[in-house]
Amino acid sequence: MIKANKGKRFQQAVDAVEEFLKKLKAKQEQNSGDDKGKKEGKSKKPAGERKRKSSVSGPGSPTKKSRDQSPRKRGRPPKEDKEDSAGDSWLLHRHRTLGSEMVLKKPSVTYQAISKRLKVSEEDTGSTSIQAADSTAINGNITPTDKKIGFLGLGLMGSGIVSNLLKMGHTVTVWNRTAEKCDLFIQEGAHLGRTPAEVVSTCDITFACVADPTAAKDLVLGPSGVLQGIRPGKCYVDMSTVDPETVMELAQVIVSRGGRFLEAPVAGNQQLSNDGMLMILAAGDHGVYEDCSSCFQAMGRTSFFLGEVGNAARMMLIINMVQGSFMATIAEGMTLAQVTGQSQQTLLDILIQSQLSSVFLDQKCQNILQGNFKPDFYLKYIQKDLRLAIALGDSVNHPTPMAAAANEVYKRAKALDQSDNDMSAVYRAYIH
Repeated sequence: MIKANKGKRFQQAVDAVEEFLKKLKAKQEQNSGDDKGKKEGKSKKPAGERKRKSSVSGPGSPTKKSRDQSPRKRGRPPKEDKEDSAGDSWLLHRHRTLGSEMVLKKPSVTYQAISKRLKVSEEDTGSTSIQAADSTAINGNITPTDKKIGFLGLGLMGSGIVSNLLKMGHTVTVWNRTAEKCDLFIQEGAHLGRTPAEVVSTCDITFACVADPTAAKDLVLGPSGVLQGIRPGKCYVDMSTVDPETVMELAQVIVSRGGRFLEAPVAGNQQLSNDGMLMILAAGDHGVYEDCSSCFQAMGRTSFFLGEVGNAARMMLIINMVQGSFMATIAEGMTLAQVTGQSQQTLLDILIQSQLSSVFLDQKCQNILQGNFKPDFYLKYIQKDLRLAIALGDSVNHPTPMAAAANEVYKRAKALDQSDNDMSAVYRAYIH
């Protein structure tokens, strides 16, 4: 309701300004015509009359004083203008409904500013997205690209992604550091690449999804790495969650060899990966983003293009910072309920009926209640993302005290050998 009112008032503001400008223009044209007529009338007056008038209107004459104090001379609208602009007088002050701090005094400036705001709200605001139906991967209504696809890294996320690419009819070549993980996908129709360089050289678009910045760099810069297989026109898409500095470094070396680069980290977990319901955040070469359309639809429900390289890494770290901090808070609440004699199940029942209700909340609380911490999102990876998010904040001198506190709890959980469990195992840091 509030949003609707805000939009209505905003449109009323624009309409009022447009109407004000039209009236102002009409009056200016009318005044211009009147002035022209007066000048012509004055030019026709006898010379003697003009001389007598000038002699009467001296520097201290009443006529001169009257003109100096006229409303128009002091910038006030004439009497008839006041009636026209009475309904628009609120535009001459700060208009909080518009969410703007500009002072609306000059009609021409006001109209341009409001028009600009309208343009921003109606047009693209810097991100574009490839939308897929919620059940796209399941229903199979995707036309696969005819480009050859490569995929490096078959971990929790990569395995589900490759499976959905194959189900949707893509031609896929896979590589993994532990070669045995490739066997299942070979049986499903994938081709085997012996090295990252070989995969990149034989495919049009190669995706990679590995654990951290070190693994991402080694994959590209190491022996028989991606860089050795890059040729002009080859596309490399890094789906790893890393820091902006790492992804910009990788983009630079790929492009220096004539390759095309896109970063595309994914938000989600193993289950969402298996279901083809990930969210992809992309940045870099927009042409590559468009070429990946069918792939992104196969692996996710939505993908966003966020502009320059580095933007997707930043956004992904912020999202995982929020998620990691929320998980730590859930664990803290569950343990506090236990030590104060409250039922953890009842706490969950109440939370599920509250505005905090979400699939994430329900799943993670169920993990705690059942003591089942089978990894859906590794604890060690969410701690890594919190660490990188804190560093991101430090790089721009922005405080991240909540993330820093959560990070310490995850570090405690890692010390208790919970690294390879699900992130919900952070609960154990509170009970030991």
